[in-house]
Amino acid sequence: MLDFNALAEFSRTNCTGICAFLVPANIIATSLTIILTVMGRPIHQVWKSVGFATIFALVMVLHVFTWFMIGVVMLPTYILLSLAISCLLTNFAAILWHKYQVRHNSQTQSA
Repeated sequence: MLDFNALAEFSRTNCTGICAFLVPANIIATSLTIILTVMGRPIHQVWKSVGFATIFALVMVLHVFTWFMIGVVMLPTYILLSLAISCLLTNFAAILWHKYQVRHNSQTQSA
């Protein structure tokens, strides 16, 4: 059985390493989603990128929430939380934009 308290303590103990991985991973994965969407790549490629970026962002949110659980309310926690939320919103917007572009292109070609 997974012990949530041990996992949260591990997250707080190894905060520097976790953040050193998650911050660039979020930025790179979200940038890849934007690039694939702008290039008009097939939707399955965009969804794969969104999937990885969403996983990284959700792990970042959970990591920040472990700090909130013990009462640590500092500027870095809000910065990391806003980075994760903005990555989630950007990926969601990329999916919507890709669907709009496909629909718009198909209507333009048929007219």
